Amino acid sequence: MTENTQTNLSCLLCGPGKVRFEEREVPVVEDPHDILVRISYVGVCGSDAHFWTHGGVIRMVSEEEPLVMGHEASGVVFSVGPAVTKVVPGDRVAIEPGFPCRRCTQCKAGKYNLCPEIQFAADPPRAHGTLARFFRAPEDFVYKVPESVSLQEAVLVEPLAVAVHGARIAQIAPGDNVLVQGSGTIGLLAAAVSKAFGAKAIFVADINKAKLDFAKQFVEECLTFIPDTKSTPEEEAIRFKREMNLSNGVDVVLECTGVESSARTGIFASAAGSTFVQIGLGKPDLNLPILAMCEKETVLKTAWRYSPGDYDIALDLLASGKINVKSLISSIVPFTDAAVAWERTKRGEGIKNLIEGVRD
Repeated sequence: MTENTQTNLSCLLCGPGKVRFEEREVPVVEDPHDILVRISYVGVCGSDAHFWTHGGVIRMVSEEEPLVMGHEASGVVFSVGPAVTKVVPGDRVAIEPGFPCRRCTQCKAGKYNLCPEIQFAADPPRAHGTLARFFRAPEDFVYKVPESVSLQEAVLVEPLAVAVHGARIAQIAPGDNVLVQGSGTIGLLAAAVSKAFGAKAIFVADINKAKLDFAKQFVEECLTFIPDTKSTPEEEAIRFKREMNLSNGVDVVLECTGVESSARTGIFASAAGSTFVQIGLGKPDLNLPILAMCEKETVLKTAWRYSPGDYDIALDLLASGKINVKSLISSIVPFTDAAVAWERTKRGEGIKNLIEGVRD
């Protein structure tokens, strides 16, 4: 069966709380290095829930310019261009959903995640996403999934690559003490990656006790901390160091919430010469304690999605069994119930809710 005999049922967001399903044209494999993937599962993240609630972030969707949603995806290769050598039809794959120009200064420097022309899945108005029967991607952004990893688990390669990217930027080394702020999907995976990279002690902080209880099961021997929102970040950092017997603070902070008070607490909890990496996205501007950072020569870094090698490392971590993401999957809904998964994520239900691909 060829793509010409199929239709491409797609899930489109048309505005806040507005979704429709329609048959669209099947993407044509025009470039010799293109791959057409039959989507099996699509994951839901916080940005999807935000789009569902508000209709976008900077660029909004509308009835006139709707958007096919989804960027965390796995599937099966349906057809390939004549120059493709990496996979063949029938192979199970994970998709890296951002396609750069490969020609700009950033791309040539190996920082394609910073490409100003990058086409990222489900980015309004015209970069449609993976929540469809078929999705087309270039060969170098499609990764064969190891036999030991299910297609459901393969959806988690995308957020795992985010965590890997943050950990690599932080240059986590054996023996480091690492504080992870936030125990959502990215925070949990950041803690797991830190352990896989050899961190001596891993601390996870969150205001949600249930999430922290899960973190202790997901990352063996990690220690947890619940900040008191009525206290100042500096006071909570002092309490954190006292309760965790850290006289000097932590070597690395991976901030995965995007919340200002969380970022400030992490900085105050860090040791002199430590590294602080902002991974989570929240409000556009964060007020950080610059004086305290200068006194400790804190190395401040920021992370944006993933870059060369991050997907490969994420897949290696899954294939080796160093990280097992199966327990993160909270629910799987049929394709036409996509809004149910968005609502669950919006309400904070579960950790990773999945949407099944189109069934014939």
